[in-house]
Amino acid sequence: MTISFEGKVAIVTGAGGGLGKAHALELARRGAKVVVNDLGGSVDGSGGSSAAAEAVVEEIRAMGGEAIANGGSVSDKAGAKSMVDDAVKHFGTVHILINNAGILRDKSFSKMSLEDFEAVVNVHLMGSVYVTKFCWEIMKEQQYGRILMTTSGSGLFGNFGQTNYSAAKLGMVGFMNTLKLEGAKYNVYTNALAPAALTRMTENLLPGEVAESLPPELVTPGALYMVCDDAPNGVIIQAQGGSFGVAAILQNEKVDLGKNPTVEDVAANWDRISDLSEVGTRTAEQKLVTQPPKKG
Repeated sequence: MTISFEGKVAIVTGAGGGLGKAHALELARRGAKVVVNDLGGSVDGSGGSSAAAEAVVEEIRAMGGEAIANGGSVSDKAGAKSMVDDAVKHFGTVHILINNAGILRDKSFSKMSLEDFEAVVNVHLMGSVYVTKFCWEIMKEQQYGRILMTTSGSGLFGNFGQTNYSAAKLGMVGFMNTLKLEGAKYNVYTNALAPAALTRMTENLLPGEVAESLPPELVTPGALYMVCDDAPNGVIIQAQGGSFGVAAILQNEKVDLGKNPTVEDVAANWDRISDLSEVGTRTAEQKLVTQPPKKG
């Protein structure tokens, strides 16, 4: 089975390089019309240039595809709206949104300014909220939409020096978890990608031998599956170096401590309360990762 995106219109944010570029190029190769968004700023979000987005558009056109560039900032409501408006103006609608744009301002929490915390949350989390909001009613009305959040292992598990980034990235998972419920009956599915790849944002964080094994192109197959017709709904896919898996928020069976438990009761039963040994088996039996029923 060949997965095609013929007839689909996609917006990819932060697509001037790295993961976003890889996603945009492969969508175009498979027939999608693509809005290539990129502010063109530095890794910390400063500056801006349309050159990166334009270069990706030229690459898509050179292969016979259709694409336009957009230089709006996802963290600016007007900029976020502009990319959706461009999709509708040039291609008629929007079917797919990949929220990929991001910045880094890493410091330990003690040394991090509130400005740096807010800036990262505004781009990753609020930027995803803004662009998704402007796509949402279009997708609901046409009874079709595929949205992908780009989360991170830092959000799922934490990473020293990235409180801002981690908070934003896990916030995107919470955002996804409710969108999957609100969009399901309209055939609007929302998933999340937790990638590991060599990009501008990670080139100073990954050892050389590791970095060489993690080109962004090896993440893209997972990303595109999560926005295809047969995508699941509400799943976090992990992808790196050609390997793929699923991450999930799990819970165990609660321990009943009666009607009037004390803090001492919790302390005395903590080993039972915190026991996760049976979680994997139980959630597998419940088919944690499910695909919505096909329409028609």
